[in-house]
Amino acid sequence: MEPTQAPSPTVSAGSSGPPHDWLSAGLYYDYRQAANPVRPGLTEPIRYHQWGAELHGQGPTAVLPLDLSGALGCEGPATSPGLAAHFLRLLAGEGLKAAAAATSSLFYVLRGAGTLERPADALGAPLNLSWARGDLFVLPAGADPLLHATEESVLYWVHDAPLLRYLGVLPASPRFTAVHYPAARQEEALRQLLADPSAARSNRLSILLAHADLPATRTVSHTLWAMLGVVPDSAVQPPHRHQSVALDLIIDCDPGCYSLVGSELGADGTILNPTRIEWEPGGAFITPPGHWHSHGNESGRMARLLPIQDAGLHTHLRSLDIRFASGLGGES
Repeated sequence: MEPTQAPSPTVSAGSSGPPHDWLSAGLYYDYRQAANPVRPGLTEPIRYHQWGAELHGQGPTAVLPLDLSGALGCEGPATSPGLAAHFLRLLAGEGLKAAAAATSSLFYVLRGAGTLERPADALGAPLNLSWARGDLFVLPAGADPLLHATEESVLYWVHDAPLLRYLGVLPASPRFTAVHYPAARQEEALRQLLADPSAARSNRLSILLAHADLPATRTVSHTLWAMLGVVPDSAVQPPHRHQSVALDLIIDCDPGCYSLVGSELGADGTILNPTRIEWEPGGAFITPPGHWHSHGNESGRMARLLPIQDAGLHTHLRSLDIRFASGLGGES
């Protein structure tokens, strides 16, 4: 059944100029045809996709977007409907601007070292930071930062500009302060977790990076969520799922690490007909919203993963809906 369309309006006598057409853009659908428009050819589903480390392994200083906007049917660059991920490759002694009309920008230093400079503007004071391998930092809305490398560097950069483009808005004020999560402090938090005997019962061995300005969501920004996770050797994590999109960066692994992803669970709590995503250090992949996923490690050595999600936004909307295949609260 095609949608019903209203007739065009009648022009009123004595009006100055053409009247606004209030009616002809209005459509009326049968609920059964319009209630779930996420399907191919309409609102495109988010598909599995991965990028190898060869994308940033060599070449000039450049912003390398992980752009799926064509497949998503949205304005790009975009890696998901609300987020854009990139690799930033910088040669020693060179710099580039990380330009985006975003409310949240997150950077993880995959390798290298350098500095960040952001000039003052109407939204905030100037910022300066020295960064090194393993560091993570987040910036609120403001001037575009200049990243300068003191040695060859690669950073993973995720921001929420696609969400703002969809809403048709620009940042008006910073929603949190800039924060630096140094690699050494991340490592200390991870050591404390791994030393806790109760951690062995957890669905995930992970540290969530949170912000003091955001006590209600416990996320790294008001839209973004970040987790430093480890997968021990011989571990197979029970599946879980959530309605946020995960843009996963593989920090470190050996061959034999993988993710299993699928839309349904079997009666035994395992994923039915899973897609297997092989990990490689410096690679990235997408976990679509609502899909069950489980990470495994057969490599002989602990692996590390950094998922970035739009879960800050979903938590605020009360739509995250995180679920575990085996138990509640993340315990198996």
